[in-house]
Amino acid sequence: MKSDLQISCKTLEELPRAAAEIVAFAKEKQEWVWLLEGVMGAGKTTLSKAVCKEMGVADVVQSPTFSIVNEYRTRDNEPVYHFDFYRIGDVEEAIQTGAEDYFYSGALCLVEWPSKVEAILPDTYLHIQINVDKDSGRNILLTIHE
Repeated sequence: MKSDLQISCKTLEELPRAAAEIVAFAKEKQEWVWLLEGVMGAGKTTLSKAVCKEMGVADVVQSPTFSIVNEYRTRDNEPVYHFDFYRIGDVEEAIQTGAEDYFYSGALCLVEWPSKVEAILPDTYLHIQINVDKDSGRNILLTIHE
């Protein structure tokens, strides 16, 4: 496993630029399941919102913490699925939401807290690790897993 791209952001306001870089990178690799990891408050949801905007989603993007999954549509009517598995009790709960069907649908899936559902994740995905540095900036490490 090697790092394919590293992006630095001094502030959260720079996340839209990072989102544009991530979207361009993922389109080139044709990878559509994106696992977003980072500590609480690292910016997973903020980055997801920026990615959705970059993808042309006009809907209001909000954390699916309680619904587990939100579905959005791009201006081309393509679905984008946004998951937040922080509150699930076990992987069975994710299976009951139909998460596996979403993951293999070919649509973009943004997955927050993916470690909670590791057993049902596809083998191929884009791992997005968001690290907060000592100055509250963000270092985002993208790695393709095949």
